[in-house]
Amino acid sequence: MEQELLKKRKQLKQDLSWIGFADEDNGEYYCTPVGAKIIGWDNGIHYCFVEGFGETVFAVNPENYCGREVYPVAKNLYDFFSLILATKNTNVIHQVISWDKRDYDEFMASPDTVEYNAKREVTEALEAIRTELGVSEMQNPFEYIKEIQKDFPYSKIKFSDEYYEVSGIEKP
Repeated sequence: MEQELLKKRKQLKQDLSWIGFADEDNGEYYCTPVGAKIIGWDNGIHYCFVEGFGETVFAVNPENYCGREVYPVAKNLYDFFSLILATKNTNVIHQVISWDKRDYDEFMASPDTVEYNAKREVTEALEAIRTELGVSEMQNPFEYIKEIQKDFPYSKIKFSDEYYEVSGIEKP
């Protein structure tokens, strides 16, 4: 199912960069896990599948503002798109790891967020996901993301030697 959904996404004529899921080829970062398959970009953050973790979608954020550069955001690609429909943008999805519910609610209700989400380009991209990919909106997106991140075995993610050199973390 994931491969079929990814194939359909690649065939979309709609620009998904407005919702933080651009189809770019920017290469990898020092913190991109070994065996990662990048599926989309939001500026410097990319989303990927990681070898050994099945269909789980990860965010790779080199800024490490939450104590991690790599973390799960969805159990599979369908759920990832479902989260995008619920939050209107991947920007929210990758930030939940460092937020509590109040932060999330405030961000979602902020005038800047509401104004951006109302843009024609955003609504058209979301509609393409809904209709052309056949995805429905996730209920309780904040709780969903927090649940999959709660007990995730982060130590099992494999990184390159460069990651350990740059981060100063001792290689296991």
